[in-house]
Amino acid sequence: MQSVTLYNGVEMPMLGYGTLQITDRAQCEQCVSDALACGYRLIDTAAAYGNEQAVGAAVKKSGIARRELFITTKLWIQDAGYDSTRKAFETSLKNLGLDYIDLYLIHQPFGDYYGAWRAMEGLYAESAVRAIGVSNFSPERLVDLCMNQEIRPMVNQIEIHPFYQQREALQVMETYGVMPQAWGPLSEAQKNIFQHKTLIKIAEKHGKTTAQVILRWHAQRGIPAIPKTVHKERMEENRNIFDFSLRGREMESIAAMDLGHSEIIDHRCFYTARQLNSVKIHG
Repeated sequence: MQSVTLYNGVEMPMLGYGTLQITDRAQCEQCVSDALACGYRLIDTAAAYGNEQAVGAAVKKSGIARRELFITTKLWIQDAGYDSTRKAFETSLKNLGLDYIDLYLIHQPFGDYYGAWRAMEGLYAESAVRAIGVSNFSPERLVDLCMNQEIRPMVNQIEIHPFYQQREALQVMETYGVMPQAWGPLSEAQKNIFQHKTLIKIAEKHGKTTAQVILRWHAQRGIPAIPKTVHKERMEENRNIFDFSLRGREMESIAAMDLGHSEIIDHRCFYTARQLNSVKIHG
């Protein structure tokens, strides 16, 4: 597994396993166990996913040395703010059964995320987390946070895939040394992406699947990704992307697929802000 280095020197695997929407505890534990058995070492979860305990159980059962793992979890909007962030972190740590978190992210750019960030800076200083970052922060919100805090985010986990390539966001992150990480790297199968003629043509040339071509495209752009699947054979398939390379013209043809907007969620829309702020993950 290849890795990238965050600006604080921490190495993060290029490819991880995402657990979004795997809410059944038994299924989630089995999926994470399968992912670890396939060789994944980065596992991505969140308080809002409701599956931290299942992830922690699978990690414990694996017997894999802690130093070999990279565990990410996220702070939900309901817990933004200094004191509530410290409390939410301890809850996540307990749920996961860990002594520290590798990457702790602010899940959404809403609520008192400035208070949350100050708490996360403290957790980082105390070595309770190895790296801190954000998720779903648009360029202007990311720049504002970078310019008004002591520690810049090390990662910004955002939606990136061939239909939404986020060129401006990536340029801004490069300027501030923030590592992008792609959620939904396979577009959550939107717009029948696995049957897209451009991707099929490239896949046939390399003897690969369209999913492998997409994930290889991410890797060649230097963007870590966290694809999610509940099928072990696809977990293995998704990891098998480091034995071929896409040619310049192939990269250009995928670049031409960009729609320039998301068809999954728009974080700049008032409706999204209202909807996400209404989600409560605990009493």
